[in-house]
Amino acid sequence: MEYDHNEVKKDLRFLLIIVLALTLIGFIFIYSSSSVYAFEKFGSSFYFIKKQLLYLVPAIISFFIFAAVPQNSLKKFTPLLFFLSLILTTLTLVSNMGLKLHGSSRWLTLGNFSLQPSEFLKLFLFLYIGYFIEKKKKKVKSLVHSYLPFLIILGITFLILLKQPDFGSVITIFSTALVLFFIANFNMIHLFSTVLLSIPAIIYLIYSKSYRLNRILIFLNPWADPKGSGFQIIQSLIAIGCGKFWGVGISNSSQKFFYLPMQHTDFIFPIIAEEVGFVGSLVIIALYLMFLYFGVRIALKMESDFAFFTTIGFVVLITIQAVINLMVSCGLLPTKGLGLPFISYGGSSLVAIFCMLGIIANFSNRN
Repeated sequence: MEYDHNEVKKDLRFLLIIVLALTLIGFIFIYSSSSVYAFEKFGSSFYFIKKQLLYLVPAIISFFIFAAVPQNSLKKFTPLLFFLSLILTTLTLVSNMGLKLHGSSRWLTLGNFSLQPSEFLKLFLFLYIGYFIEKKKKKVKSLVHSYLPFLIILGITFLILLKQPDFGSVITIFSTALVLFFIANFNMIHLFSTVLLSIPAIIYLIYSKSYRLNRILIFLNPWADPKGSGFQIIQSLIAIGCGKFWGVGISNSSQKFFYLPMQHTDFIFPIIAEEVGFVGSLVIIALYLMFLYFGVRIALKMESDFAFFTTIGFVVLITIQAVINLMVSCGLLPTKGLGLPFISYGGSSLVAIFCMLGIIANFSNRN
């Protein structure tokens, strides 16, 4: 089906308006959820919102850089960008370079700022997958020439992420990659075999680390240890329940007073649900559904396989991460350590996602 350029740009405008709305909501609730904790720990209730605003500057600059770079140059340097992001993520495992927080070594320290390279690894991994699928388009049914190299790339990525450990990112990347491989019409026997083989691998990963097994047990029955391992999810459910239909009002959350841990990062949604209630929560969910809808519409209008698979990869990745975060907050999945895209506090995530949007804009403008 042929689409005119104006229709593509119209969909892109809608997508960027949705992103702007989600980002603005994020700034409001990063301040609301973190103000008490920030004042207690750093002496300023504006500590986290100021840092997030500082990250917005490189995020916007990155958006325009990736929106303007020639598509041929982007494609040419894609393997190098992926390789560099892989090296940076590996450096987090070096003791004198990596910063360990909450039991994970996911950050590199840069003066007063910290960088989470795995966020950029996701960015350049799916850019590389788009590049690779276009390159191997005529061999997608081949195990040796197409599917196996993909599995090796993913395997190396997963090994590094699991060493941090970042099991949540592995699940998100794996799910998104399967969607891309299905759309790319890879051999269904290969895909089905991968899913079957991944089941015992996931079971082994869960049982190999006691904290992962504990998360599963707490997910099944958080009330077994309400003051210990089950405390976070119980407080999350209390926050969501307290919001009722209309919420208690923005900045009026009681759970942010040191009841709900990680209230401005992984568990920001329960604070939102408490303050704006069921209605406000539906608005958040609707915005993510609209993001998926317009993102897919834009992807379907791309003329090159590189642009199509990269765009659909970015859109699906962001959507899956949002779905996982929302389900974890509602007690429908074990905790994963994934933030809510555009909304949760986190500079590296914000910059990486704006890079993805810049690339999508680039493809749309040159379609």
